[in-house]
Amino acid sequence: MDKRVIFLIVMMWMLAVVGSYAADMRQGIFHHGFKTLKVTREGNEFAPPVIMLGDVNDRIHIEFDELSEERRFMRYELVHCDALWRPEGLVASEFLDGFNEGLVEDYDFSQATLAHYVHYTITIPNQDIRITQPGNYLVRVYDESDPDETLLQARFGVTDFTAKIDAGVTTRTDIDTNREHQQVSVTVDTRHVNSLDDPFGDLTVVVTQNGREDNKVVLTAPQRVAGDKVIYEHLRPLIFEAGNEYRRFETVSTTYPGMGVAEITYADPLYNMTLYTDTPRSMSSYLYDSTQHGRFFVREGNSVDSDLQADYVVVHFALEMPQLPGKDLFLDGDFVSRRFDPNSRMVYNHATGCYENSMLLKQGAYNYKYLAVPAGSTRGSEREIEGNFYETVNEYTVMVYHRPRGSRFDRLIGVAMISSGE
Repeated sequence: MDKRVIFLIVMMWMLAVVGSYAADMRQGIFHHGFKTLKVTREGNEFAPPVIMLGDVNDRIHIEFDELSEERRFMRYELVHCDALWRPEGLVASEFLDGFNEGLVEDYDFSQATLAHYVHYTITIPNQDIRITQPGNYLVRVYDESDPDETLLQARFGVTDFTAKIDAGVTTRTDIDTNREHQQVSVTVDTRHVNSLDDPFGDLTVVVTQNGREDNKVVLTAPQRVAGDKVIYEHLRPLIFEAGNEYRRFETVSTTYPGMGVAEITYADPLYNMTLYTDTPRSMSSYLYDSTQHGRFFVREGNSVDSDLQADYVVVHFALEMPQLPGKDLFLDGDFVSRRFDPNSRMVYNHATGCYENSMLLKQGAYNYKYLAVPAGSTRGSEREIEGNFYETVNEYTVMVYHRPRGSRFDRLIGVAMISSGE
């Protein structure tokens, strides 16, 4: 076959692959029967979901449930993405050793729960999936009988740590001092980074606050370069709203109300837990609370294996306040995969004067906030509801990517996490 024909066929296939994922590359669940998606680094649930390239003992755990009494036969595949989580159109052999198809074989059934479910775990790397390149990876899970339908997606990173990152947070920002904002500075030591020809064009730095996707910052050029050090400071995008500490509740028991739970009732076939009605905190004084920065942890108080013995309960949220014109309110936290969608949206009830939401959640300990999102925007703000207090302890994650000249993908070369409370 003519080489030009082969080239065209390959390019058309790659475009088709890219197009099939272009609609939504975010982490989350796309099938109503699936719940409780968690993506963690093995042995450290507080670390970013990033592993070291080539370290077989450094692994990612992807866990989720399906409300069902039968096991579903599923497979998964990996997609290599750029710094902005766009698919790069690479073929599997460019970033994997082996075939890009894994079986979801690690599963077990719930035990003595009202809601019957199957708990699944995917561990990467494994004997079938061995990653050979650093970067962003999206795991797409699908049913064997319908490969085109995505059931859920999970994100994680693989880094070679060739770049050392020094970062800091200050409340003395370029727009105010000890008031409503925090400012991040980043210095990247590139002395061990190979093929870095242009620090002003070959690097991308992504900074997130408490795992939020809506207000993350993407920097494509530093403020200055000093020898091997690439410096990002006094840049307006690195000024974040300080926000407030996360709210918390616990549903670890169905026999007594846990933290933040006002009432427990049983409505066949499930327990319902009504949280205390929240109110805005923007006009209150700052109050420190030790939180997990939006994470959640599955836990049932009397079980030996909460993954299988924690039940599902209906949790009712209510926020009492006047309706905000021109803005939607959403819940923020890992339990809603940081997505602004119908599942996380608060609906205003004129009869009660509250924004309300009810959702099915697995028993455990949860962090959450309320974010106001202007119509047509994808960025939320804490100002109207939670308030912005410079004392807030926020967790910032810095990820540095390098695309050498002539390369077809972004390499994740460094990751660091810092806290404004340090």
